[in-house]
Amino acid sequence: MPITRRQAIAAGAAVAGQGIVGLPAKAAPPAPRQDVLWYRQPASIWTEALPVGNGRLGAMVFGGTTSERIQLNEDTLWSGGPYDPLNPKAGPQAVEHIRKLIAQRRFAEAEALANDCLIARPVSQMSYQTFGDLFIDMDLPGTPRTYRRELDLDKAIATTHFATSTGTITRAALASPVDQVIAIHLSASHGVTLNLAVRFDTPQDATVRAAGNAIHAEGRNRADHGIPAGLGLAARITASAQGGSVRTEGATLVVSGASHATILVALATSHAGDPVATVARQIANASARPWVALRDAHIAEHRRLYRRAALHLGPASTLPTDERIKANVESDEPALAALYFAYARYLMICSSRPGTQPANLQGIWNESTKPPWGSKYTININTQMNYWLADPANLGECAEPLLRMVRELAVSGAKTARAIYGARGWVAHHNTDLWRASSPIDGAAWGMWPMGGAWLCNALWDRWDYGRDRAWLAAIYPLMRGAAEFFLETLQPSSQGLITSPSISPENRHPFGASVCAGPAMDRQILRDLFDRTAAAATVLDHDADFAEQLRHARSALAPDRIGKAGQLQEWLEDWDEAAPEQDHRHVSHLYALYPGHQINPDGTPELARAARVSLDRRGDESTGWATAWRIALWARLRDGERAHKILRSLLSPARTYPNMFDAHPPFQIDGNFGGSTAIIEMLMQSRGSSLHLLPALPRAWPSGSARGLIARGGVAVDLKWTEGQLVQAVLQPMESGTVEVRLGEIRRTFTLSAGRLVTLKGSTLAIS
Repeated sequence: MPITRRQAIAAGAAVAGQGIVGLPAKAAPPAPRQDVLWYRQPASIWTEALPVGNGRLGAMVFGGTTSERIQLNEDTLWSGGPYDPLNPKAGPQAVEHIRKLIAQRRFAEAEALANDCLIARPVSQMSYQTFGDLFIDMDLPGTPRTYRRELDLDKAIATTHFATSTGTITRAALASPVDQVIAIHLSASHGVTLNLAVRFDTPQDATVRAAGNAIHAEGRNRADHGIPAGLGLAARITASAQGGSVRTEGATLVVSGASHATILVALATSHAGDPVATVARQIANASARPWVALRDAHIAEHRRLYRRAALHLGPASTLPTDERIKANVESDEPALAALYFAYARYLMICSSRPGTQPANLQGIWNESTKPPWGSKYTININTQMNYWLADPANLGECAEPLLRMVRELAVSGAKTARAIYGARGWVAHHNTDLWRASSPIDGAAWGMWPMGGAWLCNALWDRWDYGRDRAWLAAIYPLMRGAAEFFLETLQPSSQGLITSPSISPENRHPFGASVCAGPAMDRQILRDLFDRTAAAATVLDHDADFAEQLRHARSALAPDRIGKAGQLQEWLEDWDEAAPEQDHRHVSHLYALYPGHQINPDGTPELARAARVSLDRRGDESTGWATAWRIALWARLRDGERAHKILRSLLSPARTYPNMFDAHPPFQIDGNFGGSTAIIEMLMQSRGSSLHLLPALPRAWPSGSARGLIARGGVAVDLKWTEGQLVQAVLQPMESGTVEVRLGEIRRTFTLSAGRLVTLKGSTLAIS
């Protein structure tokens, strides 16, 4: 994912013009709660602001006093419109020419030809967009003091509280999944009246006006890379006041003399209907409900998901969250890892709900019209990592948007498969966007990788493996079959077995002046999973027996993983690792088989597991945020809890975690939050098929703790409690009847479980208590 220096600087630059005054350092004494982020001062930059979201709408709350900024997003607001990015020179002849050049080891020529004939036109895809900013300018009596802002993860409400010379003001913000609005409620103590102005600004091509005690914005999205704007958009903002009045002045709403005020924000695009009618309906429905009813319905729906699981690793620090992150560098705070886990679950609920778009590179939160890497769906690791957390963290339905995206991507991917490769089935490369573009983009060094769709299918299989929902399996089977069919037609013979060509090992250059190659390890590993799982799905569903057998045969013919001369797991088909120009490359693509895959493990494939360890050592522990998270999960799979914890601490430092706990790639990418939190689960529990390994990588730094509501493969809910590094109790509750092998250290026991019935195991012996 190439990024320019200008983009990187812009992403980290301070946001000017927020109207935030300096405040005294003194703050109200905080309650040391496990699930609250809190701060002594307003946010001055975007990565200090606090996120709220309902899956479709997102907002970043800065917590200003004299002027509040709330940055707004809607998940279908992207640049451009429907487009066909097929390179006019693309076709099977060009692919075959590139294959021949690769076979002749003329890699740089092959890459140049791929850039000319296969890379999409336009070269880049469309970008996720900010909708704009809501500003609340307040007329306050004197200088604010005794300030505190917080994000309550259990309520999904961001609150700003400060005192004035005559009393206190509290401002609460939420994004309701029930009423489909962003709501901001202001209240003042006795002796204070609320006098404020509400205004809206957008970088989109829209007209903003006020009429009928509401702000209206209507217009179009932005063109991009030569693709014209294809979306209409609308926003409607209203204010109501208790004990005061509301009027319009120009394009501004003015509230005067109120004790309480509620601001409602509705946003929509034409992606799913008439946006003007949509926002009018949403505002009308939400306005009919008092704030308390709107808030309580929101909290109840959020808690339905949020309270399913929890992690406790010790008492929480009384320091503000930003200071806890800084302090964690010198003195480890286990409770900060537990907060990170809770925050990731919160972010998942807020950025990916059934019926919404999937979480993109920034989840649902983005303040730019040209965000880093377009804030797209990067499907050579990042989108998949976004959903690693969903099932084991008991949020399986949050993966539903991914299924719908893959269904849509398979349609465009079928056209790409025919036009570029002359093949049946469907294919997607390393990126996609709202318009489900599937051609290779950016350049051959990044985009000439045909495995994105196959890996997405493996991610969809995980939802089945955890939940065992036959309806889900039936829904994903045609997608898996189409992805597998493409590779059955395009795999190439070699002296070592069947391989892909052309391809790359994601974003890494080999020693011959290019990235384009044949048969990199990751491709073969992903295909083993795809072929195995598609055949297994066919068997479960009693479909396509002949096709399933064809897949099993092709799977057995794939080139095997190989160990190189340095004892490492080879990244490429040939032993090139020693001479590769980036020994510490952020991607560890060839370790897919260790995690998230299960093909390599210390018990079943000890030699390959040792080789994976060598590769990890050579790559180094520290990398970009998401790549650091991946390394933690890999070390956890190798059952090295101390190494995993060491890297986790680096992830939870100011270098990789922003003050608002967003992952710092840098810049912000949400996959690090999701991946790092999934790695925490891997340290506490690992499951494969019908086996469950408890505390496989528990570090000494977490001597005592508990976890509730984790989900193991096979549909088993797991609660854990441990003290002094030893398991005290495990409670299993299966979703369906069956057997499970439970492992604790060297102890292994097999149990027959009945659907819905609790089984409590004593930690020391795994005996049923």
